[in-house]
Amino acid sequence: MKLSAGSRAFLVLVLLVVLVGVVSFLLSWMMPALVSRVSADAIRVLTSPYFYLGRLPVTPAFLFKALLFLLLIGALARATREFLKQRVLPHTSMDIGQQYALARFTGYFVFVIGLLIGLQSAGLNLSSLALIGGALGIGIGFGLQPIVANFVAGLILLAERPVKVGDRIEIGGTLGNVIRIRGRATWVRTNDNFIIVVPNSEFINNRVTNWTANDRQVRYMLPLGVSYSSDPEQVRDVLLAVARRHPDVLADPGPEVLFTGFGDSALNFSLRVWTLTRVETPRGFISELYFEIFRAFREQKIEIPFPQRDLHLKSVAAPLTIRQA
Repeated sequence: MKLSAGSRAFLVLVLLVVLVGVVSFLLSWMMPALVSRVSADAIRVLTSPYFYLGRLPVTPAFLFKALLFLLLIGALARATREFLKQRVLPHTSMDIGQQYALARFTGYFVFVIGLLIGLQSAGLNLSSLALIGGALGIGIGFGLQPIVANFVAGLILLAERPVKVGDRIEIGGTLGNVIRIRGRATWVRTNDNFIIVVPNSEFINNRVTNWTANDRQVRYMLPLGVSYSSDPEQVRDVLLAVARRHPDVLADPGPEVLFTGFGDSALNFSLRVWTLTRVETPRGFISELYFEIFRAFREQKIEIPFPQRDLHLKSVAAPLTIRQA
């Protein structure tokens, strides 16, 4: 099982504590006088307060215990989130986006509750944090505003769910699938398997095209033209037959053909098809249909025209010689 960065850090810290304990035991057995003297100095250094939070002295020992406690509640929050996401929520009727949002909120809730309980257990009066909160507010106003804005935007994404895990989106020229919504940014995987990290605030402040917000059915339009000598009804029947033969084209709603107008060199049509399984590979899907359309047109002798222009010469300064090939 692959461990996360926080779990690895916690494991390293535990091993370090065990190693220090073993070394201390060996030294106390071999050199008791030296260890007693060093222990007294170490205890004095570890219990000397740097400053006070209310009546709580902030010592090196307190900072070490606080760090250990933060790692513990972080690991507990991650374990709770993963347990819900892998063992509990998959058995419910919620879709993958709802499962992800609920697991994330539960992880945040466990972390915040654990942090409050730890502060109260340490004897810290939360009202004494008002000064620190004011200083933090100034820091947020000057330097941390983008981070806080992205975090709040991430909470809005998880709550309102305009974009959720598994959606096919397009934002700022980036087209891909949402695979992860974090506190600061959202991960979008493109068809080339690239991961684009998009700040959460961009989903709130900019226009986002969500192809699968309601469901995963997507309609594609294939424009094409045929020569003026072609029968429009025959063209319609051939296009519908090609679309219906493709296994990824939905029968309901079914394909349709529109006669869109008279061009300079062609009769213009548009084939509309719906698909549920080719949302992530639109170019390949459209390419397959165009291949089949070209083959069917060739079999039915339907001509695909090329631009034609008539050239009219009003006057020529030099004699013009015309040769027949």
